Amino acid sequence: MSPLARRLRQLPPYLFVELDRAKRAALAHGQDVIDLGVGDPDQPTLPPIVEHACQAVRDPATHRYPLNRGLRAFRDAIAAWYARRFGVTLDPETEILPLLGSKEGLVHVPLALLNPGDVALIPDPCYPAYRSGVFLAGGQVVNLPLQPANGFFPDVTAIATSAVRRAKLLYLNYPNNPTAAIAEAHQFDAAIRFATRHRLTIISDLAYSELAFEGVRPPSLLQRPGGKRVGMEFHSCSKTFNMTGWRLGWACGNARLIAALAHLKSHVDSGVFSAIQQAGCTALQLDEATIATQCRRYQERRDVLLEGLARLGWQIPKPKATFYVWARVPFGSSRTFARRVLTQAQIVVTPGVGFGPAGEGYVRMALTVSRERLLEAVERFRQVLA
Repeated sequence: MSPLARRLRQLPPYLFVELDRAKRAALAHGQDVIDLGVGDPDQPTLPPIVEHACQAVRDPATHRYPLNRGLRAFRDAIAAWYARRFGVTLDPETEILPLLGSKEGLVHVPLALLNPGDVALIPDPCYPAYRSGVFLAGGQVVNLPLQPANGFFPDVTAIATSAVRRAKLLYLNYPNNPTAAIAEAHQFDAAIRFATRHRLTIISDLAYSELAFEGVRPPSLLQRPGGKRVGMEFHSCSKTFNMTGWRLGWACGNARLIAALAHLKSHVDSGVFSAIQQAGCTALQLDEATIATQCRRYQERRDVLLEGLARLGWQIPKPKATFYVWARVPFGSSRTFARRVLTQAQIVVTPGVGFGPAGEGYVRMALTVSRERLLEAVERFRQVLA
């Protein structure tokens, strides 16, 4: 049997697969595990979306291969949503591409835009799929450390000149996973100027834009002057509408970049099941009050967890977006602390180093369990923090 491809050796074990393995081992021993690891909403997909999907699945017209560029109705719904939410005009024919979830597009886009040896500037810590896509494309990663002093936004002035010369991509993700940081408009503007000066493409991951609290309205790269000229944005129905298992997202922005990704994907898959795209149309037409209800639920959970931990002496800044809490560990390394939390309290948290070297010293906790389970988690943390 021939050896496996060398590129696989560049890929570390996927972080959330490791977490799932540890959780399953604990469950196999009969332990009651509270899972604050993977960011998978615990609430069901909103009923109007499910009802529309059921109707669409029964329609034989949806049972055939979908169009590679996606249903025009879904692309129109995306364009209308971007216009309402961000004031951005998108051409449904040339500037929008449906995806099998945004992760799929984020991993595939380096194959369309990088040559072997090209550099991608990637925030550290980050969603691990960014690095995976670059490695699979034969590219090289230059980490951009995210520090609290900069609001967890990369300092592009600190990048080595040699790396900038070889760079083709700059990844941004705000609201940010894992730090929960929000980008200000002026920060996007600075990134656009940097990308324009060095002829870079910005890959903006906007998956968490609708999960924000206390009146915060996170911006889009594309609504900033020049944003569409230098970049493309990836979005998803997963977090906003509790549709993680449906695998429905999209890329939008610069028409040339969208065409490149569409060309690549024409050789990889046959598009998103049409019935799911129709359900996506319903999701994108839901009123803002429905989404606001979701946000209030996560905000209440955030407050329950952080106020409870504060009473135990663990002070953690309150995030204003996403359903993640990014917490500096009170002792040990991030892996040591996460292991102790699992073994002593049967709670799964994600060690920050799994998101990149600059994540060391932190853990990420997802607010994707009920208020009651979070109250129980606080009590269990007591024995770890004592």
